[in-house]
Amino acid sequence: MTEFNSMTLMAAGEVIAEMSTQAAFSSLLLSWDVDEFCGSGSVDSKVNDLVRLAKSSMGRRSVLTINGHCELRRAIIEHAITASKQAKHNRADAWERLVAGLKMDGFEVSEEKFPDSSGRQSIFEDGPAMVSKPILRRMLPQSVPGMDLREADDEITSLLKKHSLSTALGHLQQATATFQSGHWSSANAMIRDFYQELLDKIAEKLGCDPRVSDDQKRQYLASADSGPFLYHEYNEWENDRGKPAYVLGLWARLHPHGSHPGLSDEDDCAFRFQIILITTRVFLRRFDKRVSLK
Repeated sequence: MTEFNSMTLMAAGEVIAEMSTQAAFSSLLLSWDVDEFCGSGSVDSKVNDLVRLAKSSMGRRSVLTINGHCELRRAIIEHAITASKQAKHNRADAWERLVAGLKMDGFEVSEEKFPDSSGRQSIFEDGPAMVSKPILRRMLPQSVPGMDLREADDEITSLLKKHSLSTALGHLQQATATFQSGHWSSANAMIRDFYQELLDKIAEKLGCDPRVSDDQKRQYLASADSGPFLYHEYNEWENDRGKPAYVLGLWARLHPHGSHPGLSDEDDCAFRFQIILITTRVFLRRFDKRVSLK
């Protein structure tokens, strides 16, 4: 699996096309020693060639950047995030897709201050002047097992297909599409629908009457009739509502504004998506093992 998905790379390419003249883009290709793989024509055409190259096995090719050697894929992303405010404004759609795609890949763009490379001194205090630079930062520790969000997404998709959970899969796909488009409220609604549908169908497949309420299906998942599927010892569900329960707590976090998905921003929506991917992967793995033992 590559670090960056196709949408992220394509959006980065579109941003680079906006920020580049023919001469500047040609210089970039030469500095990365990939000019022979990008044909002639407009910057947009060459960018498409560059993205195709990055998506292939050549994307792991090491290139030299101002931050040192790195894979071509990462070099493209790191160059794109240096876009000016004007370039971001001109291609706001591409910039939104780039930021959203990076969050799906487990990265975010942050600003850090560095001494000005020109040696200019600060007029406010002793020492060099400081300049802000965009930095690509992992959102979660790379070394922690199970924290790869795209890996989670791939495994969830595979298990949903394996167990014919087509409606839940449809909700997940719609959540992904709306998130990548920057429609946070719509994504929140689909994330919640995915969570609800998944728990409902797991309960039904483990023997619960499909005609009972959603709450009764959760109670069934915590009962001996289902195994239980939800563990009291992990505080996943408690029929005594005065006690903490993860499944209910997560439900409340996904739905804080009553009967509609509510307003949201990018960080909040990304959090909801990430916690759902991590949680539902655990539940789907558990369900898959349970079914395979029958």
